[in-house]
Amino acid sequence: MIEFGALNWSILIAYIIANLALGLVIGKKIKSDQDFYLGQKTTPWWAIGISVVATYVSAMTFLGAPAWAYKEGLSVIAIHLNYPLVIMAVIIFFFPFFYNAGVASIYEYQEKRFGKRARALISSIWLVSQTMSSAAVLYATSVVLSFITGIDVIAAIVIVTVIALVYTVLGGITAVIWTDVIQSVILFVGAGIIFYALTNESDFSVMDSLAQLKAEGKLNPLLTDWDFTATTTVWSGIIAMTLYHTTVYGTNQMMVQRTLAAKNIGDAKKSYLLMGFAAFFIYLFFIILGVLFYSYYQGKPFDNDNTIILQFAADYGMPGLMGIIAAAVMAASMSSLDSAFNSLSTVSTIDFYKKYFKKNQSEAHYLKVSRFFTLFWALLIIFPAIMYHLHSTGSILEVLSKVGSYFVGAQLGMFALGFFSKQATENGLLVGTLTGFIVVAAVAIGTDIAWPWYCLIGAGVNGIVTLIASRLIDGKQEILSEYTIKGQQLKFAREGLAEKENGWYRVPGKVDPINYWLFAFFIATLLFLGGLQFMV
Repeated sequence: MIEFGALNWSILIAYIIANLALGLVIGKKIKSDQDFYLGQKTTPWWAIGISVVATYVSAMTFLGAPAWAYKEGLSVIAIHLNYPLVIMAVIIFFFPFFYNAGVASIYEYQEKRFGKRARALISSIWLVSQTMSSAAVLYATSVVLSFITGIDVIAAIVIVTVIALVYTVLGGITAVIWTDVIQSVILFVGAGIIFYALTNESDFSVMDSLAQLKAEGKLNPLLTDWDFTATTTVWSGIIAMTLYHTTVYGTNQMMVQRTLAAKNIGDAKKSYLLMGFAAFFIYLFFIILGVLFYSYYQGKPFDNDNTIILQFAADYGMPGLMGIIAAAVMAASMSSLDSAFNSLSTVSTIDFYKKYFKKNQSEAHYLKVSRFFTLFWALLIIFPAIMYHLHSTGSILEVLSKVGSYFVGAQLGMFALGFFSKQATENGLLVGTLTGFIVVAAVAIGTDIAWPWYCLIGAGVNGIVTLIASRLIDGKQEILSEYTIKGQQLKFAREGLAEKENGWYRVPGKVDPINYWLFAFFIATLLFLGGLQFMV
């Protein structure tokens, strides 16, 4: 705990009030449940794109990435090399299905392709996984507030939840997007000040820090060992984590829902392309911060590595800096929490309440129910957040990734089978998904295989078992579903539908030209990192 002071409190309180006021203003425009889920489809693509960036570049990154790099060196960047490949996959295969269907819950696709049980299953999987992931984000923020203000960690968890809850309940997805824009500015301003202070305070440059890492064998960002027990090899980054992040960006209601609020499919794709080109630089920046901290503190151990950036801010002593950092980390956290609350509410209302309990009610009724579910999930998330506080001391970015890795294989397998397989059936899918869960649990408990590979293992087992079980239970399928990639392409050709809208493909599997530039960018980042050791 440090002396927070009146100036720091003023900065933090002003930030909180601004978020609540924005939620109140936007909330006056929310008249229906569709407004709550999707807004009025007037949000510009760049705001949606910034919101996507802010949601995933959360407090996990602000605190966790420097902590992870402090411990393991530059190889941590390998986990984040894959974003160009991920964004390509999502906008080529996933977006056309979701956007053409005009859905609010992306899991409606599973019912169209397989049936009601498949939709209920994947919705349930996502509700559980997102609750656990959001709890890790909430825990991260509580660490910050406790460290810099002296507030009890559990009290901090409750406070942050209430603040994010209020403006999300009021303003829905539109409030989520616009508060994320503000929060992303605060986040990067705070990180920029820390970077400036660190380089200004130190007697060494970034290149000096990299040279120290090289001398200690921690500089190589592209570890090419085929060691499946190592987390940060180039193979886990390009193969395993490409699948992991494809699931995060393609099958995660929290990430996709804001793009459904775009004016058209072109704007939806552009919002994701922003992340495709920006993610590498964002993560590299925070990892370089960790490298600089390693040199500044000469690798000394911390009781909790996630407080490194906070300890430096406290030591630096700039008036108001701790207030800015507190606001930045709260911004990073709430940009993820508000998105989670809104999406958890959307899936609960559409996939369960509206479908199984109260059909054909008024828009006002479903809006009220959506706000109730927002409150419900916000309160529920508090409990696993407290568990993280009691039992986790490692990098919270790594904690979050581990939690997600248990679930993403099932989600990816279900969508991949729907897109690409003619023979997969609902009965087979249920058997395959359950088997995949069991195998991933056995691998996690009984082997030393690193968590990035769980997605590949889960999805692979799911796919193989589903196809076998589908044939045994339902026999050979003669009819191609129109909700496969091939089925959609045939439908567009058969019905003479326009393949493009405003220059962007609406047909799944068609490649917009910008994707070739994105792939070239991916190759360029590999070449840059591969040559880094020779530059130092």
